[in-house]
Amino acid sequence: MTLNPLLRDETPADIPVIRAVTLAAFEDVGISHHTEHWIVDALRAAGALTLSLVAVVENQVVGHIAFSPVTISDSSEGWCGLGPLSVLPPYQNQGIGQALVRLGLSRLRHLNAQGCCVVGHPAYYPRFGFQPSSTLSHEGVPPEFFFVLSWGGQTPQGTVTFHSGFEIDHDPAESA
Repeated sequence: MTLNPLLRDETPADIPVIRAVTLAAFEDVGISHHTEHWIVDALRAAGALTLSLVAVVENQVVGHIAFSPVTISDSSEGWCGLGPLSVLPPYQNQGIGQALVRLGLSRLRHLNAQGCCVVGHPAYYPRFGFQPSSTLSHEGVPPEFFFVLSWGGQTPQGTVTFHSGFEIDHDPAESA
């Protein structure tokens, strides 16, 4: 079954719910370091969320997607990273994640982004136009899990670095 969720920008009231959705979405993901909720918090705190969208079904936030700027070693500008993408487990495989990705990519294009990068599953992201890249890489990530989508005509060359919020490995509240 494919649901037709309401997709919209996050609001301040959504922040604790986004955290809960992200925690639940990654709880049973074996390859996760279970830091995705902290990553979203760190990106938001740094003002580094280019886009933060939610999916709502029956007045409940059931999905979230974040996009943030990336740095490319060849000094190319206007590129973003996708992630985390989170959907509550009971709502997964019903088109919500796809709807969030499609809207997010469309919005990035309207913001004149040059392209988008993602670390993700090879069976999922190519459906949106993402391709493995022979010219871009992300340190520590095998090339079969790193994808790019270019709208600017030419794909940059070099190493992509996601925002430092992706490096978080503990609850920031524990450091306060």
